[in-house]
Amino acid sequence: MGSLGVYLSMKIVFFSAQPYDKTFFARFNQFDHDLVFLDIQLNEQTAELAAGAQAVCVFVNDKVSAAVVQKLSALGISIIALRCAGFNNIDLEAAKSAGIRVCRVPAYSPEAVAEHAVAMLLTLNRKTHKAYNRVREQNFSLQGLIGFNLHGKTVGVIGTGNIGKAFCKIMLGFGCKVVAFDLIANKDLEAEGVVYQSLIEVLKADIISLHCPLNEQTKHLINADTIAYMKHGVVLINTSRGGLVHTKEAIKALKSGKIGALGIDVYEQEEKLFFRNLSEDIIQDDDIQRLMSFPNVLITAHQAFFTEEAMEQIATTTLNNIQLLSENAKLNPQAALLA
Repeated sequence: MGSLGVYLSMKIVFFSAQPYDKTFFARFNQFDHDLVFLDIQLNEQTAELAAGAQAVCVFVNDKVSAAVVQKLSALGISIIALRCAGFNNIDLEAAKSAGIRVCRVPAYSPEAVAEHAVAMLLTLNRKTHKAYNRVREQNFSLQGLIGFNLHGKTVGVIGTGNIGKAFCKIMLGFGCKVVAFDLIANKDLEAEGVVYQSLIEVLKADIISLHCPLNEQTKHLINADTIAYMKHGVVLINTSRGGLVHTKEAIKALKSGKIGALGIDVYEQEEKLFFRNLSEDIIQDDDIQRLMSFPNVLITAHQAFFTEEAMEQIATTTLNNIQLLSENAKLNPQAALLA
């Protein structure tokens, strides 16, 4: 709020906007900003569509490269707001050099993503998706639907930030032994029974769930070398970022049985596929087609975050961040200033 008690309204262009973005951001637009929603990705060719705005709001698959930042700067954009936690898709140094402020949503109902990871694990294990389809066809056979008890199994968690922490607590509730790898151990989780180990040891768990950010150190964290340490038949879940998994090497491990089940809510090349209806198209991505052909692979289209609570937090936090930056006010922790 400005010195006269009046909000500083501005024009904000949303890229990669979906109908639900419009619903939630319009609902929580207490600052009366002029919100423009575009259903196309931000890139070098589309950056010009931000003309006349003071801020842009982007999502996980928008490409905010140095060239894009330069174009946005030339248009007078002063704020880039990510309506997500990850920021691997933006050149922060370029933004800083251009004087553009960048913010994100560091935490938006981490339980939403953690619970989806558990849902994928349970679905793959107990094959409820197959059972649902069978019964609808009046097939009540149990053949091929056998699973295993989660209770007593070792679950390896890579990354124990907000989401990883929530996932660990759920798995402890199932009676699992939870081991974790992170650069810094979480003392609260240790007190609850989580055991921190080296990455190699965590990779030996019965179930592995990825909850770490994507950066130069974690890109293709799951590759031929790390897969070699895993148990034969391991269950691998990824609800973090697609680039953590080397897709072609994961496919090889699925074919050999090394990976017994794979659940992914994210995909390395998802920007060409996710958040759109391609039911009438011929998908040219051979890797995703191969993954979809496996009976022990479950793919969801980046929906782990998608709950009422999370969307409310994303909308309110993003709009609050933009407002704080626009007023040059002292940032609170939620503003998550990146550049």
